[in-house]
Amino acid sequence: MPRGIHGHEPDQREQKPRTRAPRARGARRGRRAALARSRHRGRARRARRRRAGEGIVSAAAASQAAGAAAAGGVRPGSFRAWLLACRPATLTAALAPVMVGTAVAYALGGMRIGPALSALAGAMLIQIATNFANDVFDHEKGADTHERLGPTRAVQAGLLTPRQVRVGLLVTIALALPFGVHLALVGGWPIVAIGVASILSGIAYTGGPYPLGYHGLGDVFVFVFFGLVAVCGTAFVQLGSVPPLAWAAAVPVGAIATAVLVVNNVRDRDTDVVAGKRTLAVRFGRRAGVLEYAMLLAVAYAVPVALAVGEGRRWTLLVFATFPRAVRLLRVLATTDGRPLNDCLAGTAKLLLAYALLFSLGLAAQLHG
Repeated sequence: MPRGIHGHEPDQREQKPRTRAPRARGARRGRRAALARSRHRGRARRARRRRAGEGIVSAAAASQAAGAAAAGGVRPGSFRAWLLACRPATLTAALAPVMVGTAVAYALGGMRIGPALSALAGAMLIQIATNFANDVFDHEKGADTHERLGPTRAVQAGLLTPRQVRVGLLVTIALALPFGVHLALVGGWPIVAIGVASILSGIAYTGGPYPLGYHGLGDVFVFVFFGLVAVCGTAFVQLGSVPPLAWAAAVPVGAIATAVLVVNNVRDRDTDVVAGKRTLAVRFGRRAGVLEYAMLLAVAYAVPVALAVGEGRRWTLLVFATFPRAVRLLRVLATTDGRPLNDCLAGTAKLLLAYALLFSLGLAAQLHG
């Protein structure tokens, strides 16, 4: 065994600390550095989450502030707030088909004022319930924010809470039930099916596991329920059947009602992309939306011509008094974008009402001449 300088054996216990101490100190320094880095990363993550939370809160606050400013001083929870949530301008979509369906019944000699009024009240209330559902679900899905280009929404503006509007939705459906019962007594189970389908579809338009409006089915929904179902259902509760004239008269009403939605979707396509709302305007672009609008108007004005030529119902050509307005609206949609399309949207809703009024007069006049 080797010996030390002075002939003694080396002290192993003294050598081991000298050889291992630097390594131990290095390991401790490494662990401290790793711990410091971990703590720094944790603080950075917490800071990012805090900033993200502040961003969400500030975005929501900005959305409500912008909405409140646009609401023109409407107090939260007030009657005017509820009126805003009802969206009176959209009620023309409920009035027009009932008017035309009643005109069909009158033209065929079977108009009944009681069922007609119940159909009108029920349609109006279901439209309001649908508006309430849209207000809540669009807000929760992020479609209604401070970047919204359309009219102010009650929940988005902080004028009503989501819970309040949900309660309003249930109350509105309850108010519609007596009219539904009356119509069911007159028309039987088909009317019950129509009523239930209308309510569920109105909620499913923006709510539920597969919202129709978010998957490009909004146009089909509007054409079917605000055209075919509403006109033919109104005629059915008065006549007891759905004549071919009712089906024909339903087509232009549904077409123009769908055109109202098309303007809305063309205007909102950028914000709809962010919210994941895949409308036809989002899927196929602005130009396709303008083309769809033009085709819907063409169908609406082709039907009276077909009725005049095929059945001699020349008075239905009264609707062509609205044709210049329709052409102007198409030109606006084709050349304008963003917030200015609000005027085009309102103009198309007014076109629907004017068209329905003249179409109804034309249908009713045929009974006497």
